[in-house]
Amino acid sequence: LLSRFAVNTPILEQTNQILHIIFLFLPFLWAMGILPPLDALFLWGMEQLLEFGLGGSPMSSNTKLLVMFLISAGTAIASYFIPSTLGVILFMTGFGFILSLNLSEIAFTFKHTMMSLLASGKSKNTHRGLRIQFGWREFLFYATVLTFALTEASLLHQFVGFSSFSPASPQAIASYVLLVLLTIMWILREIQRVYLFGVFRNPFYPKDVRNVTVFMEKQRRLMKVGVVRRILLTLVSPFAMIAFLSLDRSLQNLHSVSVCIGFTRIFRMVWQNTENALLDIVIVSIAQMLVLNPDLWWNRSLDTGIRLLLVGILRDRLLQFVSKLQFAVAVLLTSWTEKKQRRKYTPTLITLNVIFFPILLTFIAISALLSSPLLPLFTLPVFLIGFPRPVRSWPGPVGATACVSSDTVYYQQMVPSLTVALQSALAAGSLGLSLPGSHYLCRFQDRLMWILVLEKGFTYCGVNIKGLELQETWCHTVEAHRVDEIFEMAFKHQEHRTILTPYHYFGHILTPCTVLPVRLYSDARNVLSGIIDSHENLKHLKDDFIKVLVWMLVQYCYKKSKMRESPGSADKNKKGSFPEDQRSGAVEKFQPLREGSSFSVDTVEDWTDDSDIFDLEPSDQMKDRKEPEQLRTTPKVPLSIPGSVETQRQDVSQEMSTEDKLYRAIMLGLPAVDKGKRQEVLPQVEFSCSYSELLSIPEDWRTAPVPSSKVNEMRQRFPEKWYRFILSQLDFFHLKEKPYNLVEELVKDKALKDLYIQGVLSCCFGLLGLDNTVPAASHVFIVYSGGIPWSVGLDWLTSKPELFQLALKAFRYTFKLMVDKASLGPVENFKELVNYLEEYENDWYIGLVSDLEWQQAVLQEKPYLFSLGHDPNMGIYTGRVLTLRELLVQVGKLNEEAVRGQWANLSWELLYATNDDDERYSIQAHPVLLRNLTLQAAEPPLGYPIYSSELLHLPLF
Repeated sequence: LLSRFAVNTPILEQTNQILHIIFLFLPFLWAMGILPPLDALFLWGMEQLLEFGLGGSPMSSNTKLLVMFLISAGTAIASYFIPSTLGVILFMTGFGFILSLNLSEIAFTFKHTMMSLLASGKSKNTHRGLRIQFGWREFLFYATVLTFALTEASLLHQFVGFSSFSPASPQAIASYVLLVLLTIMWILREIQRVYLFGVFRNPFYPKDVRNVTVFMEKQRRLMKVGVVRRILLTLVSPFAMIAFLSLDRSLQNLHSVSVCIGFTRIFRMVWQNTENALLDIVIVSIAQMLVLNPDLWWNRSLDTGIRLLLVGILRDRLLQFVSKLQFAVAVLLTSWTEKKQRRKYTPTLITLNVIFFPILLTFIAISALLSSPLLPLFTLPVFLIGFPRPVRSWPGPVGATACVSSDTVYYQQMVPSLTVALQSALAAGSLGLSLPGSHYLCRFQDRLMWILVLEKGFTYCGVNIKGLELQETWCHTVEAHRVDEIFEMAFKHQEHRTILTPYHYFGHILTPCTVLPVRLYSDARNVLSGIIDSHENLKHLKDDFIKVLVWMLVQYCYKKSKMRESPGSADKNKKGSFPEDQRSGAVEKFQPLREGSSFSVDTVEDWTDDSDIFDLEPSDQMKDRKEPEQLRTTPKVPLSIPGSVETQRQDVSQEMSTEDKLYRAIMLGLPAVDKGKRQEVLPQVEFSCSYSELLSIPEDWRTAPVPSSKVNEMRQRFPEKWYRFILSQLDFFHLKEKPYNLVEELVKDKALKDLYIQGVLSCCFGLLGLDNTVPAASHVFIVYSGGIPWSVGLDWLTSKPELFQLALKAFRYTFKLMVDKASLGPVENFKELVNYLEEYENDWYIGLVSDLEWQQAVLQEKPYLFSLGHDPNMGIYTGRVLTLRELLVQVGKLNEEAVRGQWANLSWELLYATNDDDERYSIQAHPVLLRNLTLQAAEPPLGYPIYSSELLHLPLF
């Protein structure tokens, strides 16, 4: 159709020829993944127009991007119809400032403020916990800045006016000031980083970064430098740039499209991206000083707004070209220097790249011009051009792409503190020039955090933090090892270095920036060989367990009496000291192991009441499953010998439930039961002290089937002195009226002591048995982990969830006490022992890593956590201790092009197989099919993200 109408039109004929050539290569470009999908092309084009045509910033969501683009375009169009020069200046200054603010946060705050004012008191409580960063202080600050900006622009326009640019003109003087500001802020930014210009070690940066206190003491000088830079960047530079723009003669040309687009863009960029706007204005000012001839094309055809627009585009594309060239050279060099990346055909590829270097430069230039990633094919030095894409290069919302695991909780705990430290570092400039699309990598022990800057404006920055998996594969361990080498070279091996030491890894995609003080958990793992298997330690374990149990039971009853005496505690008393979900799930969580029996509850429940428990096939009917606690109750139906004649077969069969039939099966090997003996009612305990009832243990905790001989034996082993000491530590302040010798009367009450003897014996009977043998290390680990073999005592104990939890906690405290005694020395007296136990209760969580309570303790920021583990391959027991404290997290900036190229390369690597020698050998699918793969299913560098935060708005002033 175009060739038919282009017969006598040279321009159309030339266009027709060009399109024929382009269409010829379209299938090839589509197959290679260079042509973008329509949605990515649309979002990329909108983002480029918003950033370079309207002075805005990339946004964190497609909706915000579309709304901001429409508002910004409407502002530029509206400025075209303003009739006066003063009105144009005020309109551009005001809307440029307003659009550079965090409008989504302001709208969120306004919405919830109005809802809290109009809604009822219940709704107010609902929204009271929301964290709102925009308050009256921020509103007054922004209103003051806007007022001063409008006043400055109007006064300069009114009293100074427009004049041609000359070395002595007011606009030239403003440009001198901007040049000085740019130089000062550039120096203040570089002096805060560990490497000057990314090449030499900064002599002002602290050398000792191992101790947080010492580092923060030496960091104070650099923090003052950061405060000065922040003031210059936030308050001084924008007003100086407004003065320069308000004096420009180009603003006299009203109703000009170039003026509306160019000046609307730069008046907004002054606030939205102050550092780049300052650089662009200084470059244009220097060019005007050097080229004063009015007949040149630069001065004759272009106004200042369009010059700034062209300089901004050239600056961005030039920086991208340098970054892509650095990335290509790094891939070429490491393909030979790194042993794991060296292939048989690597010399051939390097030779071809050298021969066709002009073509490689052309590819890099086109990639930079389109702002698209440079794709190293399968990480080899074979480069392609990826399709253009926006900064947020994943389809889903921010924070929805993580593969949650048990280690996610550690990132959840540390992100709030990391956010505060990151906010200070970004505001001070110690992380370098941070723009939308900047990537940072944080490292601490086995944790890696990936930080991406998504949007930025006046005094705010929107980031996304991803926590990567904790090195579960060999390749991720190797990659993390290189990261550790780079950070250690920068921060930990500088005591004997000379001044201005060059950066050993210059040209690497990771450049260390600084360290941040973050409150997080340090992880220490120790081998417990010699402690858990020591006969001397295990011999004292039972005695210590009895002491800890006594302390635990007394504390439980004492706290319960406080709740009973406190006002409004009736409901709390009914609930007990354990939550309902914990009480109901206690037995289900720690199911006892029945050794030598394959009989399961599931097989029992397949039988109905109409069928016999020993039938060959179950009936089709299924009864509802019982709660685990109900399965523990002793059956009330008399058990008979299988095969015997039962006179009341039908009646009994109808009354028997599932758990009764279960006991018929599992109690055949147990001692005979006296059927004629009825369950005795516990006699009423007569206390000699009327206040002993406050410390009395619950009645159902005294019903353990323990022989009387064992009770007498426990009386001899019961630590009476320890029992008296514990009672003497109770204050009973919650009692309004009490005798002065209350503790003495409690100590003399033998009935109360007998109750505690029975309670301690019941717990020992359930967890450790009644024999006096020294437990083995394997049995200690089994009891600690809760996988205790089934016994009658454990069956009774698990039917009392609160008592079972207390006994299990007491045993874990006892084990931790055994480890501490072996490490720190024996306990000198009872007071020291009480201090140990109170510290365990208040500051520690002692349990298993797999426990739900472990994750809750991490989120609640318990100071210490302890867990016992076992390595069956090596046959060793390990102790893991997490300690919460403020530590230094290392932060480095990643080469943006390397990150984008790696993400673009993922779609190729997903269907690419590797053998044992890490030699890639076959493509599993045609490249066209790879276009349908999303980044959500891909593995990023250094591991999968197991945590991804929502968009975090960091205030930078």
